[in-house]
Amino acid sequence: MDWMIIGLGNPGERYAATRHNIGWMVAEAFARKHTVKTASREMPFSAGKGAWHEARCAFRDADVLVILPTTYMNLSGKAAVEAGRVFKIPVGRMVAVVDEYNFPVGRIHLKNSGSDGGHNGTASMIEELRTPSFFRLRCGIDKKFGPGELVDYVLKPFADDEIAARDAMIEQSVLAIETLIELGAARAMQAVNVQKQSQA
Repeated sequence: MDWMIIGLGNPGERYAATRHNIGWMVAEAFARKHTVKTASREMPFSAGKGAWHEARCAFRDADVLVILPTTYMNLSGKAAVEAGRVFKIPVGRMVAVVDEYNFPVGRIHLKNSGSDGGHNGTASMIEELRTPSFFRLRCGIDKKFGPGELVDYVLKPFADDEIAARDAMIEQSVLAIETLIELGAARAMQAVNVQKQSQA
């Protein structure tokens, strides 16, 4: 496999529609769009050889592995490092899709390194991969919570009046990943980040 997309989130139906699982939603959307023809587009994921679900996709000339860690958010890096080892995917070809409460719903941002930004899933990725030098696509979930309310907030679904913006953000995120794979980091970050900054 040439690339690996890691949708950060929590397994189980109770978490499926929550803000914290926007990474899973994006990963699932990419997999449904690009799953190889031998797999079901309705159910593109199967059990991996470790703590993740996986879908094998193709985009342009690249073979893309999409994984959904089943370790829960705070241990996401364990699944990422194991899957990377199994499929021999270098860290520089890994893209973690994560939620970002400092962005409004609808805004995304692509970067190829940096700190964990206070995100436990990203922190786990950095710890387990032993480097911050992997791509992360941050997807806005807004910051409509007070002191001490962060955990409850991220584990709640998007509000009804946010669904349209959420769905548009998922589509834009899939496009961002496609752009990264097809055109490379510099052009993808310019296209994604300049566009979203101007719309925010």
